Amino acid sequence: MTLTEIIHRIHPMPPEAVEKLLAIAEVVSLPKYHLLFRADKIDHNLYFIKKGIVRAFTEKEDTSITFFFGMEGDPVLSMKSYVSKEKSYEDIELLEDSELYHFDGALLETLYLQDIHIANWGRKLAEIELARTEVRLIARQFRTAAERYADLMQDTPELLRRVSLGHIASYLGITQVSLSRIRTKQ
Repeated sequence: MTLTEIIHRIHPMPPEAVEKLLAIAEVVSLPKYHLLFRADKIDHNLYFIKKGIVRAFTEKEDTSITFFFGMEGDPVLSMKSYVSKEKSYEDIELLEDSELYHFDGALLETLYLQDIHIANWGRKLAEIELARTEVRLIARQFRTAAERYADLMQDTPELLRRVSLGHIASYLGITQVSLSRIRTKQ
């Protein structure tokens, strides 16, 4: 997926505004297991995945708890750092060798102030990410692990082929043994 396609998928903009965004974007290649964001750090950068998969997680009592996966075309950011400029609570790790479109947060912030189309695009990006977070939260609270696994199979079957079962189990909030039972029944 091209960066222009990603931009328009979030919110259509005039060509001049798109060109301004493209002018500050750079493609970066990073290895598997690279930590793109670190907990307890402020990082105002924004990425979109050109190629690869990421996971957002936090550590608790010597356990890694995964709560987000991102794939090609998805934005990657620490929302707390990006919006509030406060220390993040999550680590975001690359699960594959990856290529990402990178936006420096300060340059992006300048464009938000200069161009209403880009400011609206940024607002729409934040709204979309808030809605996605709400869906994940509600699913975690009101759907069983088996239902959430079925959703993953339906919505992102490629994710299940590319991510370890340990990360999938963590995302579902269950053990790998429980995940194996669910997979056997599916």
